[in-house]
Amino acid sequence: MAQPTVERILGRDRAIVVVSLALCVALSAWYILDGARTGMSPVEMSVETGPGGALLAGTDDMISPQAWSVRYGVIVFAMWWLMMVAMMVPSAAPTILLYGALHRDRGARGALEFLAGYLAMWAAFSLVATSVQGVLAASGLMSAMYMNLATSYLAAAVLIGAGLYQLSPVKAACLDHCRGPVEALIRHRRTGRAAAFRMGLVHGRFCIGCCWALMMLLFVGGIMNIWWIAAIAVYVAVEKLAPAGKNVSRIMAAVLVIAGMALLTTSFADLMWT
Repeated sequence: MAQPTVERILGRDRAIVVVSLALCVALSAWYILDGARTGMSPVEMSVETGPGGALLAGTDDMISPQAWSVRYGVIVFAMWWLMMVAMMVPSAAPTILLYGALHRDRGARGALEFLAGYLAMWAAFSLVATSVQGVLAASGLMSAMYMNLATSYLAAAVLIGAGLYQLSPVKAACLDHCRGPVEALIRHRRTGRAAAFRMGLVHGRFCIGCCWALMMLLFVGGIMNIWWIAAIAVYVAVEKLAPAGKNVSRIMAAVLVIAGMALLTTSFADLMWT
């Protein structure tokens, strides 16, 4: 009788974690689709610009510097953070569930604390991303309409930079961590109080190291462009979870560099003809 009881408890704990992960993703996605209190409709913007995003909707426009209020800065931070939750939790879910399975004695609490640490790291990333966006907006380099870089030269630099980062040793090490969760959880094992939370921080740090440059692509296509959000989220999951993920990463590097060079060439050609 004891064994079925233990199995039921473990199954219940796993179900709690799965439901919690699903709610995190669903509520975050709903918040973004609802406009994230920015007064903009990401659905309408995405339909208007199409899959090409703001990259093809027009760049190099004269943009007036935008001064943010503290309230708007908080709104943008919440937008970034919940967008990261919606994009990153699906690909991190297997590791979170694995942590819960390896630490069954902690029940669902251990996995949820791990999730909290993971999301805390992405909150830190979102704070940096918000600051970058604020500086760009204040410098007149961000389009208020599409929430993307207003100059194709900067957009090309981001594409090329993201592509080159895909080939860097740091990217490779972080991707190996994300693709090998069992080894990673053993190597970076923490004990004592808040061990699960600290493990979540470690995993979040490696995920940021793996994906931060990809997230910067949102500055190119439009930060709230649903096409780009979905494409990056799917790509991140494939890169981390698919058997050929490391090869996919190298292919993406080439695609990004070529796209950046093409945009740069087109921009120079347009400049020469004007």
